[in-house]
Amino acid sequence: MKRLLKPILRLPVRLVRTASTRAKSRFSDMAGRHRRLSSLYFAIAARDFDREHFATLAGIRSYSQALAGDSGNSALLRRNIHRLEKGLLMRPMRPVFGLDYIVDTVAMYARRLATGASVANGDRELQWASEVLERYFDTVDSHPISDCARETFRSLPEPLRAASGPLSPYARDLSQGPAVSYDALHQLAIRCRSVRWYLDKKVPHGLLEKALAIAAESPSACNRQPFQFRFFDEPEMLRKVVSLPMGTSGFGPHLPSVAVIVGQQRHFFDPRDRHLIYIDGALAAMSFALAMETLGLATCLINWPDVAHLEKAMQELIGLAEDERVVMLIGYGYPDPEGLVAASAKKPISDLARFN
Repeated sequence: MKRLLKPILRLPVRLVRTASTRAKSRFSDMAGRHRRLSSLYFAIAARDFDREHFATLAGIRSYSQALAGDSGNSALLRRNIHRLEKGLLMRPMRPVFGLDYIVDTVAMYARRLATGASVANGDRELQWASEVLERYFDTVDSHPISDCARETFRSLPEPLRAASGPLSPYARDLSQGPAVSYDALHQLAIRCRSVRWYLDKKVPHGLLEKALAIAAESPSACNRQPFQFRFFDEPEMLRKVVSLPMGTSGFGPHLPSVAVIVGQQRHFFDPRDRHLIYIDGALAAMSFALAMETLGLATCLINWPDVAHLEKAMQELIGLAEDERVVMLIGYGYPDPEGLVAASAKKPISDLARFN
């Protein structure tokens, strides 16, 4: 009797689910034709963007709190110094520029100095800021606003030149070509494949730092670099981290180490910039992967799915702040010479390029 009743009792549930699925499908089809309705759809029927909304606003809140803090806002200082750089390299350069933000920039620089940060102690961000500000005030014409900021800047401790080369706009030496030829770079790109099989051998942290030195040179919007690489090679923690992204069940348990690239929305003051953590993080990831190849190491770039329970699990596991979001994971290590890699035939250039 129970066997006969179960299908009958489950029928109303199945009917409700089917009706709900159809209604949702019709709503999404209609909403996909109108911008306002699409927002309503994701507010009511699908909550896929809730975490992005929350992280974006949490980042803006964190940005505002940093502005009011004793040490100031590093993201604002970096952005404004980069804006001054762009003004200094313009052709022709305007005699006066940056008036709407130069006072705040000098004030933020002064707050950094007041915290004990020191150019002489190798604070490269502060070195960069001091050199650009010095160049700016030596270059622009007199104006009441810039003159006031100049006076404040001149009253601060004397900036010191960096020992590692210029940190304000300069002309590149193009008398010789790059040390790496196109053919060598092309071969490196072909060699760099997603490797899923590794030797049981730990990667020294010094090699990771060398690869990160290359990744750090990747382009970043207003030079804010809104990301961190978090490395895991302790077996128990590693096992938990690699079990979270989808698609790793076949090889994940064999990875000797993994990096989680974490984007930080705290570097931005406006929702318009909410995608920069993914753009800048991905640019750095590719440079990191290429650099690892030159060091005799290999990588596997792992997609991170935007799924609620996985996001929550990763947040709790590695201690992500409210404004931090995972960009991707990268498995890495010494490649097993006998391990196979996918050929992954690429699209023809004619499919990838459109001119004018």
